[in-house]
Amino acid sequence: MDGREYRVTPNEGENHLHGGKAGFDKQLWTVEEQTERSAALTLFSPDGQEGYPGGLDVRVLYSLCDMGLAIEYTARCDRDTVCNLTNHAYFNLSGHDSGPVGGQYIELFADSYTPTAPGSIPTGAVESVLGTPMDLRLARPMGEGWDDGFPQLRLAGGYDHNWVINGWDGSLRPAARVSSPETGIAMEVLTTLPGIQFYTGNYMDDCPRGKGGAPYASRWGFCLETQFFPDTPNHPNFPSATLRAGETFSQKTEYSFTIR
Repeated sequence: MDGREYRVTPNEGENHLHGGKAGFDKQLWTVEEQTERSAALTLFSPDGQEGYPGGLDVRVLYSLCDMGLAIEYTARCDRDTVCNLTNHAYFNLSGHDSGPVGGQYIELFADSYTPTAPGSIPTGAVESVLGTPMDLRLARPMGEGWDDGFPQLRLAGGYDHNWVINGWDGSLRPAARVSSPETGIAMEVLTTLPGIQFYTGNYMDDCPRGKGGAPYASRWGFCLETQFFPDTPNHPNFPSATLRAGETFSQKTEYSFTIR
């Protein structure tokens, strides 16, 4: 960054995933404010934690909206750094103990995606989804493509890629829609961010059992993680995740639910 190299902690082979060994999901947050419909959580990440420059003040507001859940992220740093906050919740719209999500329909509002090399690191290319099983612009069952022989899917063991949201301009816009024919539950994801990681839980085997002893096994849940593209600092053609000292990171994602 600006001609200086920073080495963040490797925790996934040679790579750095989800903030490292002490990512924000493994730290204790402070409840700053709480109401019946919202909770504001804060965290301070000191300069050098996991290799990142600068002391970062983070605030995340979770609030119930008319149709679901809104997540608003803000952050400020005293040095130039990179900031790419997201939510990694797993969803199963047929019920948490209903098994694999292959019968649930996925639709992504994205004409292109970022292919990866081994280790799931983007190559830097942005490629069209046209003519490939990465084309999810029309709703289709998740399981219809995840075992396709397409090289990118073989490499990741299923869907685990970043899609480029159409028309990104920083405003809140639709990124994805999922529905379950079994329950009629539909979920729409809206975000101000340029990318969304669609992950079909390819590596969930051996997870701890969940509610009621449910064995959350491979592909029993999916994730839709709104984000700047992975490995953005190393690809100048990607939208920048750089947060300059004194500036404010401010992004929003909504998960909206309906019954069809």
